[in-house]
Amino acid sequence: MSLFYQHNIDDSSRVGIWRIEEPESFFLEKVPLKKDVTHPYKRLQHLAGRYLLPQLFENFPLPAIEIADTKKPFIPGDRYHFSISHCGNYAAAIASSSKRVGVDVELVSPRLFDISPKFLNNEEKSFIAEWEVMPQMHLQLITVLWSAKEAIYKWHGNGKMDFKRNMYLNGPIVFNADETIELPFLFDKGETIPLIVIAKIFDPLVMAWVKT
Repeated sequence: MSLFYQHNIDDSSRVGIWRIEEPESFFLEKVPLKKDVTHPYKRLQHLAGRYLLPQLFENFPLPAIEIADTKKPFIPGDRYHFSISHCGNYAAAIASSSKRVGVDVELVSPRLFDISPKFLNNEEKSFIAEWEVMPQMHLQLITVLWSAKEAIYKWHGNGKMDFKRNMYLNGPIVFNADETIELPFLFDKGETIPLIVIAKIFDPLVMAWVKT
């Protein structure tokens, strides 16, 4: 068993990370493979993400998962809202019986420096500029912002998003005593919606989820 992290967000919402150490056969005992994923490693990530959902809620109805036209998986009737993410040997999932959710997990990598102009606006860069004297922490915070926006993208669930214009940091980052990071965002697409994204830095990855 490789439950790397689990957190009860509130009475109706839970999030977790699974470290993938098992063969595909382990997951196939519990997870129906509906999606046509041909690459062996991507299939393993796919199975691990779905396997994690019943670890969060024992009665999570895996066989009921369908795929929307936007490629977002969902449960008909909204019995549960959920989101899955994976990177490297990790899969993350969030589920809620009461509200829309989004989660993302990312490995901390220098490649984020290179792609950051595609998703960070000038104000967001200024919020983390003080950390430039600490290169590793600066890279982790860039990764946190990327992961936060990916989580918002999944929370929205309808695609067609500009990561610089449709979602943006709306205030300073708050470092909490419980080692979580709180990020105030505005989601702006047709209407402006304030969102709180919670992030947590692990080694060697970060995770972010939308808290609504």
